[in-house]
Amino acid sequence: MSEREENEELEKEKNNEEQKEKSELQVKQQELDELTDRHKRILAEFENHKKRSQKEREGLYNSILGDIVEVILPILDNLENAAKVETTDENYKKGIELVLKQFQEVLKTKGIEEIKALGETFNPELHEAVSSIQDDSKGEKEIVQEYRKGYKIGNKVVRHSMVVVAN
Repeated sequence: MSEREENEELEKEKNNEEQKEKSELQVKQQELDELTDRHKRILAEFENHKKRSQKEREGLYNSILGDIVEVILPILDNLENAAKVETTDENYKKGIELVLKQFQEVLKTKGIEEIKALGETFNPELHEAVSSIQDDSKGEKEIVQEYRKGYKIGNKVVRHSMVVVAN
């Protein structure tokens, strides 16, 4: 074999090895890309799961809190009525007012808000109409009287306001 043929043979082997290395490198790069993509997808799924779990926990918390508050609200109504009653014993009245104020502050710290009613436009999602009156001095569907206060946690209504609606 001539030297030239040997050089050609060596060059072919060298080219074959380079192509083989390139091919292996492409396969490894493809595997790396697939693993990177899989890793990114798993991270995204995990983040979505965390967000979904957080929302579910908050919803469950608000639901349980709403159920508890709904049972306690008649007590608050009675305290408000007791505070409105005229009495000669000012210390007794102060005591009732302090308990009422404390009760309202606790509800506020837990995110429970009173639903505004008087002077507002009737909204069936927030208010429960128990009566209606004709009054030309009032606007259409304007709330003129509130029989029972309503409460909500965020956007969830715990108890609708019982109201009288004009016109």
